[in-house]
Amino acid sequence: MASRGTVKASGNFNASADAEVLHKAMKGLGTDEDTILQLLTARSNAQRQQIKATYKTLFGKDLVSDLKGELGGKFETLIVALMTPPITYDVTSLRNAIKGAGTDEKVLVEILASRTPQQVKDIIAAYRQGNTHTHHKHVAVYFAVLVQLFIISNYIENDAQALFKAGEHKFGTDEQSFVTILGNRSAEHLRKVFDAYMKLSGYEMEESIQRETSGSLRDLLLAVVKCARSVPGYFAETLYYSMKGAGTDDNTLIRVMASRSEVDMLDIRAEFRKKFACSLYSMIKGDTGGDFRKTLLLLCGGDDA
Repeated sequence: MASRGTVKASGNFNASADAEVLHKAMKGLGTDEDTILQLLTARSNAQRQQIKATYKTLFGKDLVSDLKGELGGKFETLIVALMTPPITYDVTSLRNAIKGAGTDEKVLVEILASRTPQQVKDIIAAYRQGNTHTHHKHVAVYFAVLVQLFIISNYIENDAQALFKAGEHKFGTDEQSFVTILGNRSAEHLRKVFDAYMKLSGYEMEESIQRETSGSLRDLLLAVVKCARSVPGYFAETLYYSMKGAGTDDNTLIRVMASRSEVDMLDIRAEFRKKFACSLYSMIKGDTGGDFRKTLLLLCGGDDA
């Protein structure tokens, strides 16, 4: 399948030359941020990992540590995100979301609902590896829902019937049925279930979830449904609401732009333009500034005005 990303591997790639350029950009007084951001957004994540390895060989230093030492603020966070391998980035984002007093449910929902079943498997394996002694109940709940994504069933009518029974048909909701069916199926299968459910109950799946569940379970189930319908559509909304109104949710903006730039940014842009009165490019441009804005716009890859 052709990538729908805006960031592609560079054709005439030379890791040593790139490492030299980056080293020079950080040497001496002042840092050449422009060179750094132009170069890194024009390389794939796999190529950035090669540059990092070559940099270590040539200069005996860690490229990411050097970048952190030279850059600052949101721009630094974004560049570090681009330098991190995808699975590692997801695991780090989950860890940070769970660290400290409160849990940032939004991050758990976004990552676990939008990644492919194989990616969720890899994320869980990597997460468990580093977390042998800590069992956070939040993650346990989310993983319980999502580990089940791997069993794909063919009983579409049965699923719709079961969801109908779980939700509309009786008082009190059998949450476990919602969780099992939504967490157990492929996106294509789920879309058929939603259609069958609509015929059966007269309600859209989203309406039933809104009415029948609450709290973080509701958020997760709604995200699973949105992603089953369209992952790019889900991310277009996520980006829009990260920038809408007063203040910007920079962490969400960074996470989505960094993690989707090689995957489906072209489709996210198209969905964004369809859903909202402006392009993703123009919204980023109006909402951010400096090198942070320059980097985000390069990841966005173009305007759909």
